[in-house]
Amino acid sequence: MRTINLIVIHCSATREDKDFTEYDLDVCHRRRGFNGAGYHFYIRKNGDIKSTRPIEKIGAHAKGFNRESIGICYEGGLDSKGRPKDTRTEWQKHSLRVLILTLLKDYPGCRVCGHRDLSPDRNENGETEPEEWVKACPCFDAENNWKA
Repeated sequence: MRTINLIVIHCSATREDKDFTEYDLDVCHRRRGFNGAGYHFYIRKNGDIKSTRPIEKIGAHAKGFNRESIGICYEGGLDSKGRPKDTRTEWQKHSLRVLILTLLKDYPGCRVCGHRDLSPDRNENGETEPEEWVKACPCFDAENNWKA
């Protein structure tokens, strides 16, 4: 079993008014050259948690952090005009919380963060600030908000 010390939250960067299934995700990632979906879990708008990659298999979701992390992605992340937005439904929020709490029981001490929180600290002040984010994903403050 590999060492896990990081749980990374992502959004699929798809519009809130469009469906994007776990099958769509798989096809999208294969077209990008991945060997299937890069995330370990995918949470649909209705709160269904889909297992998309075995935890034992290294993910393809956060370059430089995949070896020791678990990737969770929720469907959405863009408003109907394609702008970044926290589009999580109440079902997704609940499922995300349950999934994170479950994973933390199996992998205690893990840091939970958003993909954006792994952006480089370009001004080297010890904090990754919004102007340093490579992308807005997951469109909410996962590191401080997941407990809510």
